[in-house]
Amino acid sequence: MFRNIAGSDIVIIGQQPWDTEIGSNCKDMALEMSKRNRILYVNSPLDRITRLRHKYDDKVKKRVAVLQGKESGLVKINDNLWNLYPDCMLESINWINIDFIFDALNKRNNRLFAAAIKRALHELKFQNHILFNDSEMFKGFYLKDFLNPSLSIYYSRDYMLAVDYWKKHGERLEPLLISKNDICMANSTYLTDYCKKYNSNSFNIGQGCDLEMFQNINDTPADLKILIKPVIGYVGALQSIRLDIELIAGIASKRPEWTIVLVGPEDDTFKNSILHQLPNVLFTGLKALKELPACIQAFDVCINPQLINEVTIGNYPRKIDEYLAVGKPVVATKTRAMDIFKDYVYLANNVEEYVEFIAKALDEKTPLLESNRKRFAQLHTWENCVQEIYKILSVKNNTHLQLNN
Repeated sequence: MFRNIAGSDIVIIGQQPWDTEIGSNCKDMALEMSKRNRILYVNSPLDRITRLRHKYDDKVKKRVAVLQGKESGLVKINDNLWNLYPDCMLESINWINIDFIFDALNKRNNRLFAAAIKRALHELKFQNHILFNDSEMFKGFYLKDFLNPSLSIYYSRDYMLAVDYWKKHGERLEPLLISKNDICMANSTYLTDYCKKYNSNSFNIGQGCDLEMFQNINDTPADLKILIKPVIGYVGALQSIRLDIELIAGIASKRPEWTIVLVGPEDDTFKNSILHQLPNVLFTGLKALKELPACIQAFDVCINPQLINEVTIGNYPRKIDEYLAVGKPVVATKTRAMDIFKDYVYLANNVEEYVEFIAKALDEKTPLLESNRKRFAQLHTWENCVQEIYKILSVKNNTHLQLNN
C-alpha cells in the first residue's frame, strides 16, 4: 500500500555523503523534503580499505572519531533534518568474485549498517519510517529486510552499471533490488524505462535544480575577468568517462580565437590530455559551489560535451538547468535525455555541429531568448521534483483505497 509521504519520517541512504563537495540530487531533495518531513540523511559507512588508504583525509578522520566514540555521529542540519555518520565499519568486498561469498559478506555489512541506523532512529524517535535509497545497490540491498520500513523507494538518477565498480555485482543485484522495492523513481525517461523492466511501479519524477543561487550573482571571479572573448565554458567534474576530450580539443583547435574554460576537478585522463597543450584552453580547478553562478555568468556560451555511452545516455545533466537559469545559450551533445531541452538548447552530434551551433549562439544572443531560457529553467526546481513524488504516492494510495472499497 502506498501513501502520501508528506509528514512522514524518511531515512535517506545513497552514494553521496552530506560532506561531499559536489552537487548532489539526494542532498537537495532531502533539504526540500525537510520542509514537510523529518529526514535522517545517512552517509555511507566507512569501509576498511578506505580507512587504511586515506587515513590522513579529514573526512576519514571524522568517521574514525565517530567509530571511536570521540564524536557524535548524529549532526543536526536544520529543525527537521539530521545527518548520520554511521558508527560501524564495513568490510571492503567488491573484489570478491564468488557470488554466494559476496552475498554473505554483503548481508553482514548491511546488518551492521542497519544497526547503526536503528540506533539513530531510536534516538530521534522516528516511527513508521520510509526508506529512500539513492542507487546504493550493495550497502542498501538488505536494508528493507533489516529496517522494515513502511514504504521503500529506490531512486535511479544514473545508469550505474556502466561503471566497472557497480557492474561487477550490480548487473545481478540491482534488478533484484529494483523489484523488491515498493516503488521506483527516476530522473529521466531512459532510467524510468530501465526500472520498469523490473518493477511496474516506476515513475519519472524529473530533475530539480537549486535555482535561487543563480538569482543574485556575485562579481566575475578574478581569473575569468582577463580572458579573451568570446568565452566558451563548462562547469562540472571533468571525468573522462563522461566527457569527450577529443570533442573539446576539436572545438578549441578549429576556433583558436575562442577561449575554452573548464571549471571543475580533473581526473587523471584529463590531467594528462592534449587539452593542457592548447593555448586557448583554461583549467580553473575546483571552485566553491557559491562561485559557480559567477563563472557561468562570465561565459558567452555554455557547453556540455558529453560522450555517448552507457553512463551518459540516460543521464539528466542538471548543469543544463543551471546554465539556462543564468539565461546563457547552451550547446550540448544530443541524447534521448536532452529531448526535453530541444526548444531551448542547441543539440549537436559532432565537433562540426558544436562549432556551428556555438557560432550561431554567439550571433543569436537576444533579451527574449535569455528570458525564455530562464523561464524554462524555473520549471525544474527541487520543489517541483519533490511535489511530483508526493503526487505519485498520493495517486497510488487513492487507487489502492478505491480498489479495496
